[in-house]
Amino acid sequence: MALTARVRTRDGWAVSHAVLTLTDARGSQVLRAEADGDGAVRDTTALAPGAYTVVVTAVGHAPAAASALVTATGHAEVGTVTLARQGGEELPPPGPWTVDPAHSTVGAVAQHLGISSVRGRFTEFAGTVEIAPDDVARSRVDAVIRAGSIDTGNRTRDEHLRSEDFLAVEKYPEITYRSHALTPSGTDRWTVHGELTMRGLARPVDLDLSYLGTGADPWGGTRAAFRATAEMRRDDFAMNYNQIVQAGIAAIGTTLRVELDIQAVRGTALPAV
Repeated sequence: MALTARVRTRDGWAVSHAVLTLTDARGSQVLRAEADGDGAVRDTTALAPGAYTVVVTAVGHAPAAASALVTATGHAEVGTVTLARQGGEELPPPGPWTVDPAHSTVGAVAQHLGISSVRGRFTEFAGTVEIAPDDVARSRVDAVIRAGSIDTGNRTRDEHLRSEDFLAVEKYPEITYRSHALTPSGTDRWTVHGELTMRGLARPVDLDLSYLGTGADPWGGTRAAFRATAEMRRDDFAMNYNQIVQAGIAAIGTTLRVELDIQAVRGTALPAV
């Protein structure tokens, strides 16, 4: 691995949409790499030994610069780059915002065999955010997910997840979430209280939401970035399947951790790009 780095917010969240640019002593760009879902940058581009400048950018954050020294072995460990949110402690401008699926991730993590995790994501979803002009606690979030778009990277497992044992996508093709209140838990964090409907069952699910910032995009629009997490129990939604392996361990954990990385565009429609 030639270059490694981690991109985080000041409160420790991964910035999965960050872009790292490396320039040499003459100011010429020699590398451009994007962070993965965990905010990690790993690039195998061969680099000549010497001193370089690292610049990290991300929508809704102020750029950050750091120095990197490439050793004689061609390796450079940048370490953790911390990005500050733009706009101070201000909220996104009030009004409607539209979730951009191309730059957002809706994922879930389940424990597997008690020793590791299986990650999945939904590839088809849409959502809106309405920022209330007078009281942010009255803001709303609405989202719909195509249940059949689940993707864990394994076709056999995905087909099982779409079956009656889990999502029952033929009978219940959509998963919906509608919020009804927000409670502040910090200058840029809230608990979103809402109702998740899955497999025809509606249950209260709270989201731990962080506002990551607002900034201009290349298409003339304004974007806001958010990250949210939640935990839910499968049996709350009648997903009771649980194969027990020979050692007496449940093959799949009973709880799921939901992880959302969201970019929303100001307005009621996405830009044509």
